[in-house]
Amino acid sequence: MTLRLFRAELLSIGADPRDDPTAIRHEPDGLLAVEDGLVVARGDYATLAPQFEGVAVERLPGIVVPGFVDAHVHYPQMDRIASHGEQLLDWLERHIFPAEKAFADPAHAAAVADAFLTELLRHGTTSALVFPTVHPGSVDALFQAALDRRMRILSGKVLMDLGPDGLRDTPESARADSEALIKRWRGRGRLGYAVTPRFVLTSSDEQLVQAAALLDANPDVLLHTHLAENRHECAAVANRFPHAHDYLDVYDRFGLVGPRSVFAHGIHLTDRSCARLAEAGAGIAVCPTSNLFLGSGFFDFGQADAHRLRLGLGSDIGAGTSFSMLHTAGVAYQAALARELRLDPFRALYLATAGSAALLNIGDRVGALLPGQEADFVVLDEAATPLLARRTAGADLAARLFAMQVLGDDRTVRRTYVMGECAWDRGIG
Repeated sequence: MTLRLFRAELLSIGADPRDDPTAIRHEPDGLLAVEDGLVVARGDYATLAPQFEGVAVERLPGIVVPGFVDAHVHYPQMDRIASHGEQLLDWLERHIFPAEKAFADPAHAAAVADAFLTELLRHGTTSALVFPTVHPGSVDALFQAALDRRMRILSGKVLMDLGPDGLRDTPESARADSEALIKRWRGRGRLGYAVTPRFVLTSSDEQLVQAAALLDANPDVLLHTHLAENRHECAAVANRFPHAHDYLDVYDRFGLVGPRSVFAHGIHLTDRSCARLAEAGAGIAVCPTSNLFLGSGFFDFGQADAHRLRLGLGSDIGAGTSFSMLHTAGVAYQAALARELRLDPFRALYLATAGSAALLNIGDRVGALLPGQEADFVVLDEAATPLLARRTAGADLAARLFAMQVLGDDRTVRRTYVMGECAWDRGIG
């Protein structure tokens, strides 16, 4: 067994500080003990260090937070980030569907998966719930690359039998391919599976029935899809399902709303939908940079809080404009403020770490740097740029954290650790 000791300023938020202000855990001079990839002890350095006398201590140059958890991101879209000029449905047709057709080629999928996971690590993201494409090989490529890096990645073949030519399966093939993928990857490394209908408009009624059957047959998998992102999308769903109460009700009628359901966006939710999400234990991956970029709207944190919804944060690359969960947290603040709610920087960090982990049902394993959890963490450099250095000099913890969320990017990530081993190093002194 290998024991490693890390000395640094430690910060994590294991529960939503909206409900529990004591959830903020901060050791200005802390010690993190890691054995075989797991956190075995954490606390104040002076108090804890005598328990490990004789073991070398590595000093980490910055503030250590849990590895970021991206609750919604599309790896096949990374090469279409910053594509100009359309809202959601037109953007998909013009930019995204053509790009996703290329993932029929396993070599292409493998190359993009490698670049995608490298980009996640460079930005401090160690766990993610990821959309691939309709092609089973796109899942194989992502899972193999994640297995090689020992990352905690959840994904699953996209279901879309009403998709365009080249991105269309059938209810039968989607069920068979998904079952084969679950069998092939279940229990390997830190991987998890998610049944992934793209959204209501790209799946037939029969396919949505099959998606529910997959969930019922596999109690360890998630449901991952999109919900109420764009007004034109919502109108199209209402036109197809005129008897449904609202967008969420369509998923509900097919048995797809439950405690393992992760819905991306939720910009245009009715109060009825919010009440039903809360009742079912389902949650929303909030994707503020994507929502702003596509002109979709601002997530209503006040409405969500009134219903005590489970929330996490997602970058939603490639409509999202940055892999950085720090930057995503900063834009979430702006989105909340547009609806006259001030998102606390500690809560924003919670949503990007333990909150997203809880949403993905992996909160017992990652997100808070607690004993027994996997030792995924990030070393943040609050002086990564001259402007950040000026803004954080002499500031209190909340101001330093908020400055990194508003002004930070990949340069703010000095190192990324996966299971206690350095997986990314910015390479400065």
